[in-house]
Amino acid sequence: MLEIEIDGKQVQVPDGSTVMDAASATGAYIPHFCYHKKLSIAANCRMCLVQVEKAPKPLPACATPVTNGMKVWTHSEQAVKAQKGVMEFLLINHPLDCPICDQGGECQLQDLAVGYGDSRSRYQEEKRVVFNKNLGALVSTDMTRCINCTRCVRFTTEIAGEMELGQAFRGEHAEIMTFVEKTVDSELSGNIIDLCPVGALTSKPFRFAARTWELSRRKSVSPHDSLGANLIVQTKHEVVKRVLPHENEALNECWLSDKDRFSYEGLSSEERLTRPMIKQGGEWKPTDWQTALEFVATGLRGIAKDHGAASIGALASPHATVEELHLLQKMIRGLGSDNIDFRLRQSDFRADASRKGAPWLGMPVAGVSDLNRLLVIGSFLRKDAPLLAQRVRQAAKRGLHVSAVGPNAEEWLIPVRQRALVAPDAMVRTLGEVVVALAAEKSAVVSDTLDGALPATVSDAAREIAASLAGGRKVAVWLGNLAVQHTQAAELQLLAQEIARLAGGVFGFIGEAANSVGGYLAGAVPSTGGLNARTMLEQPRKAYVVLGAEPDLDFADGVLATTSLASAQLVVALSAFDAASLRDVADVMLPVAPFSETSGTFVNCEGRAQSFNAVAKQTGDTRPGWKVLRVLGNLLQLDGFDQADSESVRAEVLTGDLAARLDNAIAGVSLGAATTGGGLQRVADVPIYFADALVRRAGSLQKTRDAAAPAARIAQATLSMLGLTAGERVRVSGSGKVELTVVADEGVAAGCVRIAAAHASTVALGPMCGELSVERV
Repeated sequence: MLEIEIDGKQVQVPDGSTVMDAASATGAYIPHFCYHKKLSIAANCRMCLVQVEKAPKPLPACATPVTNGMKVWTHSEQAVKAQKGVMEFLLINHPLDCPICDQGGECQLQDLAVGYGDSRSRYQEEKRVVFNKNLGALVSTDMTRCINCTRCVRFTTEIAGEMELGQAFRGEHAEIMTFVEKTVDSELSGNIIDLCPVGALTSKPFRFAARTWELSRRKSVSPHDSLGANLIVQTKHEVVKRVLPHENEALNECWLSDKDRFSYEGLSSEERLTRPMIKQGGEWKPTDWQTALEFVATGLRGIAKDHGAASIGALASPHATVEELHLLQKMIRGLGSDNIDFRLRQSDFRADASRKGAPWLGMPVAGVSDLNRLLVIGSFLRKDAPLLAQRVRQAAKRGLHVSAVGPNAEEWLIPVRQRALVAPDAMVRTLGEVVVALAAEKSAVVSDTLDGALPATVSDAAREIAASLAGGRKVAVWLGNLAVQHTQAAELQLLAQEIARLAGGVFGFIGEAANSVGGYLAGAVPSTGGLNARTMLEQPRKAYVVLGAEPDLDFADGVLATTSLASAQLVVALSAFDAASLRDVADVMLPVAPFSETSGTFVNCEGRAQSFNAVAKQTGDTRPGWKVLRVLGNLLQLDGFDQADSESVRAEVLTGDLAARLDNAIAGVSLGAATTGGGLQRVADVPIYFADALVRRAGSLQKTRDAAAPAARIAQATLSMLGLTAGERVRVSGSGKVELTVVADEGVAAGCVRIAAAHASTVALGPMCGELSVERV
């Protein structure tokens, strides 16, 4: 620890701290623009000049290291004169357009100009003008306002991991611009809006929508990926106008992914379902809540009486709240059925028989920075969990070795030290090879359950991965969405568990959605005798209750889901949106509130329960999903549906020690041989902006590069084997046929074709896993 005196106050700070750090510790404010606690030090705005004893001139506080006994004055005559001089230079070319600037009212330059600027300018020469840049559909530019602090440049390079912005030219001609007129396409791009201290970079969807002082601010939680990023939702006249990050160092730090930031546009979609609807004579007619709920209650009672309670099934979205999932399973079980599941994109449920708790990440999210070895199995990490990937990216800079196994090798913007790029049907064997090699590295004995079932030979890639894991002190093994949705998910989990045991580390699941953990805690999974999501569709039920899901886009096999639901006597859809696929299969649609209009709880991948309240008024006749289910339970005359608020529902579910209810361990799974055929194996990702109903309706996100129509992505060697050329149109056949454009992609394993799921243009292919054939049109 070093001692420093700042403005007469003594403070002790760690060795290596800067004067800015020391000033923060004492509560002294030093004006600054380019400095940000999460970015590297640039010291190019010079606004933080301070007086230091024995220094011949003022020094930048952000770049000046503390020395023992140093004396600093942040508001002395010399310091203030220097700061005012810098401010005068910054304002020389800055336009006087505060009244029309979206940054007005929350502008750092505006605030500091009041304290350090003059009432008039001495600059009489011609001002410069900088032409605006096209950064894409999310970020609007007014580059004449730019003060060249380079925060945006440093963010895209250091945090987002991609050099998308840079500074060109020198002196007063310096400009921030993209490389070769490209747009900014990072999934974290919206953070440069927050970082910009002036109005040069603003939100394009929010542009001219409201003034900051007109907005109400309320805390909330992201309903999308499994991280559970904390939000500040800003509303005007009870309508959501903007979403900003709420800083939480344990989860999202001070960042947000673009999905979390801009998906609010979907709340105002024209497809919002605002009134209960009943299908009569093949036509949809609006009705009142009492009529709709009595129709549902009568229908469910009748089917349970005529066909037995087991003929009823419930399928829920993993983006639903804990409260909604709990009351749904309570209602279905109250009717006498155990057919309830929220794992709609999963195809292998064999691990359920031995699962003792809710599968989770196996470690705190903040613990990623302490890891020095990480194995990621079957994951589209960068797009599936952008902020978790960002943490891994920062940890990799500090020495974390990342290894990967799977059929995809898209750019994560993270150095992957070892990779086994193998087809889906080879993933089990590859992990088995890693187990064999790791046991040899550690001179350890493999678990009895795997003894004799492991490969006799080991590939070089598996040996390198094992060597890396064996050299780690803090090791983690993560299963991604592709691994969980794999047809041999149970084997992959068993082998991941064994790898983590041999390496002395932890293993866990990255998680698909906001409540991938909470769904288990809420009991929204079948117990002994109940049917899982896949079986409920393969063995169609007479009645289905569908919560927050769209049949064609939210299931492992959209064709099967649509067909099975269409064959039922009664389909009850609780949805925030009037989706075309729901209209085709449902008999009644009940408008339930999205996350912004209801209260509830999400349990994120690390097992952290986060509750939130409504931030806006309900649209039309929309009602919170938990209230709808509570009333249905009462109409069905079931016990336990007398909760007065969502807190009462939550108290039923999240009682006691949540950590004790999290458990990834499984047993009793035997390694089976993968079946192979003659076709190409499908590798199916769920594109970041098609993952759930809300983000699919966010207009600005649908204009980005990540929302482009899917293509058939195939490695060049496989293309040559098929006699195809990149850019051709091909007919891809699965359970149905679609026509797509071929793209050569060396990030796809040999013998595979990567085609995105959850998109209208690829639904006809059927299952996310399986074999496809490709032929020229």
